[in-house]
Amino acid sequence: MYNLKLVIIDTNYCNYLRTLDSRVAYNYGKKDTRPFIGILFNIGELEYFAPLYSPKPKHLVMKNTIDFLKIDNGILGAINFNNMIPVTSKNYILPDLNRKSKDINEVKYLILLQKQLIWLNNNLDKVKNKSQKLYKLYINNKLPLSIKNRCCNFKLLEKACKQYNNTKES
Repeated sequence: MYNLKLVIIDTNYCNYLRTLDSRVAYNYGKKDTRPFIGILFNIGELEYFAPLYSPKPKHLVMKNTIDFLKIDNGILGAINFNNMIPVTSKNYILPDLNRKSKDINEVKYLILLQKQLIWLNNNLDKVKNKSQKLYKLYINNKLPLSIKNRCCNFKLLEKACKQYNNTKES
């Protein structure tokens, strides 16, 4: 059975992609102190990463769209599929969600990540269908311009991913 995984994306990799596509997301407000965490899934033969966002009051009133999914109706945050990027195993690490911490904020954050992952895996079909549909419509130039303009350039980033990782091997 296929399960989604949480991963931490390499900051240098994201910075490289951002030189080619300004829509590659930052970890807003916490660029240096908090890792860029999201879910890992496949689209065809490729691995893709979509960033997770912590819950905000606006998530409770926003609607799910083709490129946006509320996690547990926004209670646990959201995913912006328009910010998904291609990755390989060289571009991420798996966080230890069971690590012990004495920092209460870190404990709360780890619990949130665990709850997000459980919800996402319980709604795997919804996550997979949404990501694949957005990707397919983008690649086939069938998205409304307003949505396409907020999406990363998936094909450009796929080439960049390959180039970055080939260069890293050299």
